[in-house]
Parts: sequence; structure tokens; C-alpha cells
Amino acid sequence: MGVELKLTDNELPVSPIFIDFLLHVVEDIPFEGAQWGDQLSEIMINDQQRVMREAPANAKRVLATERGQAAIGRAYQLLLALLTGDVDAIKDIQLKFHFINVIGIPRNGGSYLTKELYRAMGYDPSTVPNVIAHDGFPDAGPFRFEKRVNSWISSLHTMAEYLTMVEIYFGKNKPHSGKIVVPKKLLKGSYAGGFFHRILGQSVENILTVRHPVASCISTYEKSGGLPENGKFAVRGNIEDWVRRDLIYTGAEVDEVSQMDYFDAYLRYWEQYNYYVATTGLSANRAIRVVAYDKQRMEDLVKSYYYRFGDINPTPEQFEVFDKRDRHPDWFVKAEPVVKRVSEVWATVGLEFPLEEVMEGW
Repeated sequence: MGVELKLTDNELPVSPIFIDFLLHVVEDIPFEGAQWGDQLSEIMINDQQRVMREAPANAKRVLATERGQAAIGRAYQLLLALLTGDVDAIKDIQLKFHFINVIGIPRNGGSYLTKELYRAMGYDPSTVPNVIAHDGFPDAGPFRFEKRVNSWISSLHTMAEYLTMVEIYFGKNKPHSGKIVVPKKLLKGSYAGGFFHRILGQSVENILTVRHPVASCISTYEKSGGLPENGKFAVRGNIEDWVRRDLIYTGAEVDEVSQMDYFDAYLRYWEQYNYYVATTGLSANRAIRVVAYDKQRMEDLVKSYYYRFGDINPTPEQFEVFDKRDRHPDWFVKAEPVVKRVSEVWATVGLEFPLEEVMEGW
């Protein structure tokens, strides 16, 4: 008996951000003004509303070109390969590209590392589109199943579109050691480590960034407008939204999260995220470099990539670090057993958590 399943772009529509990328390509609009690499900016940059608003009109412009049609067709071809386990179709991409993923909780220095990876390769980071370099795409996170949303399918779909963009953006680049290098800030990689490991290739290179939860929390609330006056957790931006989402995913109620002390909520998020690093399949790939947040360690790491890509006199931008260790001493007491637990969990899968360096509190 034969069964035919038919899915159309009504069920699996093209992502607005993919359309925005393709519009630049087919109409030769320069990618410029990208601000994803600004580690000091406290302004929440969100171009998503514009992308969503303009998507219908932009889609018509993209589909009016042969190149746009071909790119969209390629993305659906790769989606089918991912859905059906067509390993050969994906293997061609793995053989051509070498992905360097920067993975870690927000405010851990990942944007700086990603920016310097691009600079080491000769790029001006302001001309590298957010969707290529930063962590919004492809999508991964706690599983969701609701009206018109199955997050596993969303991960496959956005991965297919991301791989299509990689082929377009990097495809004509000169290989380095036999492959074209593709740096990517992949914050969401921890949620589906096995997925990214298997799809991007078993030779993928991962950089894991870790920072003390107190310093990470302070940086998060500073980015969000300051610690709420009542000290309770509040959602004012993307990172805080992810904190709430992750806590609810593991059993917290919405009202419960809003009544939690800010640091208690954040600390639980920090712990969960770093457990995912060890338990979702990232550790299957041993090409992992773990770097604890610190000016010298970050700058030394990026210099190693400058040397690797042929710059014998590297001049990376300075990594700006501000000492927050005299703030919230009670938070440091709460955090100590949590950090040690994460270190122990990492050790169970052979990952070495830099406990002493993290406990420096930067």
C-alpha cells in the first residue's frame, strides 16, 4: 500500500527572516550596519517587527526572480532530506563547510568571540547579517506543541533555510585546510546538541563560554533596565523571556516565576542551561574548547584563531570586563553549590568545567 503525504507552504511557510536575507541577495542589496557584535550596547536591537511586516511584499519580489525561486526550492529540498534522513544530501554540506559554533548562556562573551572569528577571517562584522552570524537562527529550544507550532519541525525547517543561506553566503569562499569555515554564535545549540552535532557534521568545532551566574545575572538585568525595584523576576526582553520559558518547561508555573526573587529564577535558568550542554549530545564531539569569562582568556583564545587563519600579528579588539564581584554577596553564597553541581554533571560526560576560573566571579 502506498501513502502520499502532501505538505504545502501553507503548513510550512518560508521564514520571514529567510525572505529578508534572499531579498538582499537577489536585488544585490548590501548587508551593512549589523550591530550583533557590539558587546557593550545595552540597547535591545530587534528588527523582527520590520522583517515580519515587510515579509509578504518582499516574498513577491524574491519569487519574481529565478535565483530567489531556486534558493527557496533548495531550502525545501534540504527540509525533505532532514525529515526523511537523506544523509547523502546533508553529507555534501558537511564535507564542504567547517562550522565553528560559539555556545553559551547570554552575556557570556559569545558575541565578542564570534565577531573576532569573523575579523580573523578578514570580514567586517558589520557587513555580516545577523541571521548568518548570531544566535536566532536556526531555532532550537524547549519542546513546544501548540496551534500551528511543532518546535521539532521548526528546528528542521529553520536548519534547512540556514544551510541554504550558508551555501549562498559562504559557498564561493576559499577553503581553509580543505573546508570553508563558517563561524556561528549558537546559543541555542545546547538545547539540541545531538541535532546540531549530527547535521552540521561530526567534525564541527564548538567553543563553550561559561561565566559565574552572579556576574551573568547582573549583566542580564543591566541589559534589561536594571534590577526590578521589588527584587522579583520580570520579563522585559528576550533573555528574561528565555529564563521564564525554560523554568516553565521544567515545571514552574507562570505565576510562580513572577513571584521568584530575580536571582533565584536566573540561577535556576543558568543551572538548567549548563546541564543541557552536558546532556543533549554536544559532548559527543570532542572538538570542544571551554573558555571561562575573563579578559585575558578571551583575548588569548581569539588570537589563536588569528594565528590559525594566517595573521602573524593579530590585533583583536579588547574584551571589556567590568568587575561586579563586590555586588550581591548573598548571591555568591547561593551560587556556590550550584556551580559545583554543574561541574560535577559536566564531569560525568567527560567535559571539564573550569571551576576555579568561573569562581573568580568575572
